[in-house]
Amino acid sequence: MPAFITFGRVLFAVLFIYSGATKLFGIQATADLIAAKVTIPALVAPYTQQVETFVGMPFMQILVIAAGAFEILAGLMIAVNLLARFFAILLIIFVCISTFYFQDFWNQPAPDNAKTLIDALKNLSIIGALFIIAGYGRGPRAGIDPAYGDV
Repeated sequence: MPAFITFGRVLFAVLFIYSGATKLFGIQATADLIAAKVTIPALVAPYTQQVETFVGMPFMQILVIAAGAFEILAGLMIAVNLLARFFAILLIIFVCISTFYFQDFWNQPAPDNAKTLIDALKNLSIIGALFIIAGYGRGPRAGIDPAYGDV
């Protein structure tokens, strides 16, 4: 059984590693997509301008680089089973936020929202798998330390 779990973790992590690498190989295109969907709140805008000045690139590009690097790191950590729970929880938050901003099927008319709805449901299943990883942790437990109590 542990071999199947390890294999499953590696296959699952490929999704995030590939997605992160795609973002890093297409920084400008991804930054344009994010800029079209996400607006920076006025309260945060002065801080983003300071970051842009300090780094010397637009904030959306910085955001793409951070998101791509995070996805690759989180995918690798889940694949090698180091801090898997921690990164699974972070990825749950990340996938929830990206689903809210990019799979907004509720803002589209019924026949046109089918693809977006399916993408949102896929993200929901990914969140479910991340909850399994977060709940399972590093792997099988000894009989004295049950995973879910007396359920």
